[in-house]
Amino acid sequence: MRTGYVPIVILAIVVGAFAVLSLAVSALLRPKHPTPAKSAPYESGITPIRLPKAERFPVKFYVIAMLFIIFDIEAIFLYPWAVAFRQLGLFGLVEMVVFIGLVFVAYLYVWQKGGLEWEALDRPQQGLGGEGFEPLPPSVERGPGEGALAKARSTGQGE
Repeated sequence: MRTGYVPIVILAIVVGAFAVLSLAVSALLRPKHPTPAKSAPYESGITPIRLPKAERFPVKFYVIAMLFIIFDIEAIFLYPWAVAFRQLGLFGLVEMVVFIGLVFVAYLYVWQKGGLEWEALDRPQQGLGGEGFEPLPPSVERGPGEGALAKARSTGQGE
């Protein structure tokens, strides 16, 4: 009975040794040439500056990412249901309709609360030295859906 676990223990030791060895070798052999591009913020686009204690760090990007993960898990639950659909019968169909209905209600709630809106920051943006940034030209500073048509409507030419 005890010999049945020996291959599992050996595999666990090999996997652990491989992980530690891979990290050690990559730490020793990696190039160590920091550049400004490598140190720049990515994904969220939030400039890493120190904020006063009274200001909160904007977490809008992370909220959108969490919502994506939550609603993406719904798709993961649909695959096993689709495979076992015929064996589950009417009970499985009703359970899946209830599940999708609850997820849809959650989606409507998030939409109603503005969780899917991508808004500008409420705080003024400042550089690292405290001086303000120059405003971007209007051709660059646009949000989604603010193309030439929106610009023409705002000036009264698109009517």
